[in-house]
Amino acid sequence: MPTLTNDPNWYRQAVVYQIYPRSFADANGDGLGDLAGITSRVDHLATLGVDAVWLSPFYPSALADGGYDVDDYRNVDPRLGTLDDFDALVAALHERGIRVIVDIVPNHSGSGHVWFQDALRAGKGSPERDRYIFRDGLGDDQSKPPAEWTASFGGPAWEPVGDGQFYLHMFDVAQPDWNWDNPEVIDDFHTTLRFWSDRGVDGFRVDVANLMVKDLSEPLPTMAEMGSPNSIMGCDRLNDLPGVHDIYRGWREVFNEYDPPRMAVAEAWVPSERRPAYARPDELGQAFNFDLLLAPWDAAAFRQIAESNLALADQSGASTTWVLSNHDIVRHVTRYGLPIGAGEQEGMPGTAAAKAYVLSDGAAPEFDEELGRRRAAAGTMLILALPGSSYLYQGEELGLKEVIEIADDQRQDPTFFRSPGVDKGRDGCRVPLPWTPTGTSYGFGVGDQVAPAHLPQPEWFADFAVSVQDEDPSSMLNLYRKALGLRRGLLGDETVTFHDSGEGVLHVERPGGWHSVTNFTQAAADVPEVLAGAEVLLSSSSDEVSGEVPANTTVWFRA
Repeated sequence: MPTLTNDPNWYRQAVVYQIYPRSFADANGDGLGDLAGITSRVDHLATLGVDAVWLSPFYPSALADGGYDVDDYRNVDPRLGTLDDFDALVAALHERGIRVIVDIVPNHSGSGHVWFQDALRAGKGSPERDRYIFRDGLGDDQSKPPAEWTASFGGPAWEPVGDGQFYLHMFDVAQPDWNWDNPEVIDDFHTTLRFWSDRGVDGFRVDVANLMVKDLSEPLPTMAEMGSPNSIMGCDRLNDLPGVHDIYRGWREVFNEYDPPRMAVAEAWVPSERRPAYARPDELGQAFNFDLLLAPWDAAAFRQIAESNLALADQSGASTTWVLSNHDIVRHVTRYGLPIGAGEQEGMPGTAAAKAYVLSDGAAPEFDEELGRRRAAAGTMLILALPGSSYLYQGEELGLKEVIEIADDQRQDPTFFRSPGVDKGRDGCRVPLPWTPTGTSYGFGVGDQVAPAHLPQPEWFADFAVSVQDEDPSSMLNLYRKALGLRRGLLGDETVTFHDSGEGVLHVERPGGWHSVTNFTQAAADVPEVLAGAEVLLSSSSDEVSGEVPANTTVWFRA
C-alpha cells in the first residue's frame, strides 16, 4: 500500500479521482450521498489505484447549483455529515496512501451565507454590503438594473433587493459574487484555506479561478460592448484580469506554510496561452487543460493538444492535466459514441454535439454505445501514458454513459430551469453510482430504510454495477485497475517523445522503454516497426494484438 511522503511534487503526475459527494455513496439510506458513504467505499478507491481524491463541494448549501452555492466555507452540510465525518474520511484515505483535494468556490457564495444575509439587512453603503458587489439601480425609482447583463445560467445577472440596489451574480441568483477588492474577503479566504489545510487537506481545486476580479468602473458597458451577447462569462471586463494573480500569490504564501506545501489546480476557462499564469510556482501551481473535452476522436487533434499543452506547462514550470469527463460535461462514452464529426459542421465540437444528443432524448444523432465505450477506454489509457496529472471522474471506471432517462420534473441543474429547457443541464453525469445490480438504489444507499437515489438511476445500471464488474476480468473497472497499477510502476520523469507511426495513430514514448500506441481509426493498424518484438503490457480492447493495434484501441508496450 502506498505511503504518503513530504514530496512537494507528488501531484505532478498523480491520478486524481473526482467524487461528487451527493452521488458517490449513501451511508444512511436517505437517497443522498454523504461523507460516511465515501469512507465506506475507500477500499474501492484504494483497489482502483488512485493517488488522490478531489471532493466536489460538501459544504452547507441550498443546492441551487449542486453545492457550488456555499453557505459556510468551514463546515459540512448536515445532510452529508459532520466535521468529525470529514476527519474520519481524510484519515481513512491517508491510511491507504490517498491524498485529499477539496473544492473551494471563491467567485461567489451562496445566498444563505451569513455575510450575505448581513449585507441584505445592513442596507446601502454599509461595510457589510461592500463584501459583495452591490450597485444602485437606474431610473428615477432605481428599478432598472445597473446593466442589462445575462448570467451564465441564463436570466438577468443583476438581482434587486428591494431598496433600490442590485447585486451581481454571474451564475445563479442564489450565488452572489464576492467583492475581491475588500480586504475582509481576502483575509476570510486565507482563514478557510488554513482551516482545511490544518485538517489534513493536501490541496484545492479552485472553481472558476479566472472570474474573481472585475472591472466595474462606470459606465457599465452593455453585453454587446463587452463582445459577449449571450453570457457575461467571457466578457473582458469580468474575466481573467491581472488582479486575480495578486490574490493567488497571497494564497501561495498560505500554501507554503505547510510541509509539504498545499497544491492547487485552477479551473480557468481562458485562452490556452493565458493558462500558464495561473500555474506559476508562486501562484496555484497547476491549471486544468480542458482541450480534450472539446476534441473530436482524432489522432491529429489529440497530438496537437498534447504537444501544445505540454509546451504551455513548461512555460510556468508546472505539469499539465488531462481530463476526459467531469461533473459539468457529458460523459465521454457518450461523446465518443456519436458519429465522427457529429455537430462539427454547425461549429459544435464534441461536447456541444453530445449536448444536442441529450437534448433530443437520444433520438438523434445515432449513438453507438459499444464504440463509445471502446474509444473511452482507449482515450483513458492514452492520457494515463502522457506526462502530467490525470483527473478521472467517478463512474468512468465503470464505463458509464450519460443518463438521459431523467424526466423534466426530476431535474436539479439550474441551467435546465433558467434556459428554460434549451439545455438539459448536467444531471445526466451526476446520477448516483451503481454498486450492486439489485436494490432500491443499486447499492448506492445502505441501511434498513433505503430511499431511491436523489437522481433517478436507469435500469441498465444493473449491468454496470461495481460488484458485477469486479467479477468480470474483462470489465472496464478491471481495465482501469490494471492500467493504474501498471502506470505506477512505469512512471519516470516527465519527458515524452512523439513518434510518427502512421496516419490515425498516436504513438508516445516515455522513459524506460514504455510506449503507448493509440489507433484512432476504424481498421487495425500495423504495430510500429520500432516495437517489433516488444512486450505487450496492456490493451484497452479484448482484440488480439499480434502485429497490429486493433481499431479504436490503445496498447502499452515495453521495448
